[in-house]
Amino acid sequence: MTEKEVILTQEGFEKLENEVEHLKTVRRKEVAERLKQAIDFGDISENSEYDDAKHEQAFIEGRIIEIEKLLRSAKIIQNDDRQAGIVSVGSVVCLKDLEFDEELEYTIVGSAEANPLEDKISNESPVGSGLLGQSVGSVVEIEVPAGKIKLEILDVKN
Repeated sequence: MTEKEVILTQEGFEKLENEVEHLKTVRRKEVAERLKQAIDFGDISENSEYDDAKHEQAFIEGRIIEIEKLLRSAKIIQNDDRQAGIVSVGSVVCLKDLEFDEELEYTIVGSAEANPLEDKISNESPVGSGLLGQSVGSVVEIEVPAGKIKLEILDVKN
């Protein structure tokens, strides 16, 4: 079975590389030390420190596998892949919500990088996919879970 291509910006790719390196070099050692200390306490059958460390170890190993899979199937979007003024993955888009008369700014990223708290929205989300291919000055109407929203594209930074 082939892996689904994961779209990442260069920044997102490097962030994942750094995270997997940190997990392998720092977090693995920390958890191994916690396990050693818990085993030193004696009977591990009722040892909550041991159980916690084992759960954390499983989480870390799972995250390493997940990130390595993402990195293997990553397609890095380069700046020269984007057309000036056209919304694409990697673009920073300045918008005006026409209903609420407020300005918004989002970075369009692949789903693996999406983080609404950092105003990074997925190219697969309703808003992200609705903006792709649009240009400055366009007014787009996008169906979202709460209904339809109308957005005007004020600026696209590639």
